[in-house]
Amino acid sequence: MKGAPKKRVLYISGSVFLGHVTRDLAIARELRRQDPNVELFWIASPPADRLLAEAGENILPEARLYAEESALTESVACGFQLNIIKALFRLRSPWKRNVELFKRVMHKYPFDLVIGDETYEIAIAFRKKQLHIKPTFVMIFDFIGVDAMTANPLEKAAAYRTNSGWSRGYMLLPDSVMTILFVGQPEDIPDKKFGFLLPNRRAWARRRCKFLGYVLSFDPQEFEDREKTKARLGYGKAPLVVCAVGGSALGRGLLELCAQAYVHMSQQIRDLRMVLVCGPRLAPESLNVPAGIEVRGYVPALYEHFAACDLAIVQGGGTSTLELTALRRPFIYFPLEGHFEQQIHVAGRLERHQAGVKLRFSETTPQSLAKEALAHIGKKVTYPPIRTDGARRAAQLIRALLPPP
Repeated sequence: MKGAPKKRVLYISGSVFLGHVTRDLAIARELRRQDPNVELFWIASPPADRLLAEAGENILPEARLYAEESALTESVACGFQLNIIKALFRLRSPWKRNVELFKRVMHKYPFDLVIGDETYEIAIAFRKKQLHIKPTFVMIFDFIGVDAMTANPLEKAAAYRTNSGWSRGYMLLPDSVMTILFVGQPEDIPDKKFGFLLPNRRAWARRRCKFLGYVLSFDPQEFEDREKTKARLGYGKAPLVVCAVGGSALGRGLLELCAQAYVHMSQQIRDLRMVLVCGPRLAPESLNVPAGIEVRGYVPALYEHFAACDLAIVQGGGTSTLELTALRRPFIYFPLEGHFEQQIHVAGRLERHQAGVKLRFSETTPQSLAKEALAHIGKKVTYPPIRTDGARRAAQLIRALLPPP
């Protein structure tokens, strides 16, 4: 309605690296399409803030004080291993500062709604009744519960304590205070308990969450013609392998493994083209790769290059593997070792969709990767199509929480 007052929404893209900010942008665009009177303000840390700035989004000046979780998470990693529960301990102090920053922002600016994508620190503060704000808080998850990945009793105790708070605390919050949106389907959640004497995760989610399906920033049907996309991006007709590690610097070893495998693959496919995509946190010149391989830094709209490829080799992140599944391209993925979300939740979803080939980084040699890649390059995939209208569904649910015109 012309002249109607703006509905001010604070959107905090709180997850590490890049995967989630792409879905946040997709939700934001759909929300504005459904209601042009929505005015969005953002908080995010590097590298997500870069994508938001490039998209022309309005980032609050206070965002510069938001904890840079990507760098902190990388500091906990050891090569291609990342234990998330260990990372949570490192994040406790930054999370406290984030909550104080959130309080100041809410005191300074009037908002009609707040959206947080995996802003666990804010959700915990709500659960502990440390936060009291008027607008509804919308929390976005794409996994439920944490899992210990080692036999370490301290890690197991930390996982149990986290799951206990997760399963019990959020149930105390009515939808008028916190509405939880789950990116995915109920079947993506392990059908098991949070822990001893704790509820079943999937059953808990059915009671507490609203399910969105999958969120993508593009329409997969526009990329069904692989050769047309190849030509538009200037790749030519040679077989193309795209190797990408997302928005972290943890994939250096994986990219170098791909480069070593290229030496063996190119002996079988003479005109093979391989592109290594380092992302925003890994310098291309820091990689040790043989001649003949193209190395790029951050690549906007990476999904277009996935659509053009004959094979993708990626780190096992939720967003890149979901994009490849939706595009129906053959791919090999390596979940970060010790990373329960990639090892259990993402891998479980891909297995259910019969998508991708899972390999273990520590057990893969250049020769074995080359053999696996040669077996799948250009292969016609048979996994079924998936629904990707999650952004529309999210916008509908969020719009219903906004004040009427």
